[in-house]
Amino acid sequence: MQSFLQKSLVVSSLAIGAAFAGQNALANPGDVLKWQSVNGIALANNVVGSGSGASTGGGTPWSTFGGHVRVDPDRGSIDFDVEGLVIAAGNSIGTPGPVLQVKGTVVCDTDGSASGGNSVLIDTPLVDLDDHGNAHFDGSVSPLPAVCTSETDVAFLIRTASGRWIANGAVLR
Repeated sequence: MQSFLQKSLVVSSLAIGAAFAGQNALANPGDVLKWQSVNGIALANNVVGSGSGASTGGGTPWSTFGGHVRVDPDRGSIDFDVEGLVIAAGNSIGTPGPVLQVKGTVVCDTDGSASGGNSVLIDTPLVDLDDHGNAHFDGSVSPLPAVCTSETDVAFLIRTASGRWIANGAVLR
């Protein structure tokens, strides 16, 4: 019985620690957001964000080899790389298909709770997506709105020129 209680306490402590760790993506001014990987959209037409700041996913699944994202909200700098971003279904499987350019998008206040029900979208300029599904951006988009540093619900998307998202930053640290 004592062993069971000890294991329960350890599991509970780990769960509580993980919950608190995930809540404070931006705890202090000057913090930088980093996503360890980039994943293709698995569920077509999935929506990220709220109200006028909602972004609808592409109509087909996409996959990647990986990538990384770094966002400094105070400076407005965004650096992202995606590798092997390709369609994961249909006749164009394994290729970027008709998508020639992509942009990075920071989605601040994904639930819209601090912005009158609307998420805030900040886009990078479009960059080329090569035949192997590789794209890179490193630049500035001007300082991000205050909601990007005051709210912890922030996401990063890679979107097509039409605005549909096809990949996302994963594992925020």
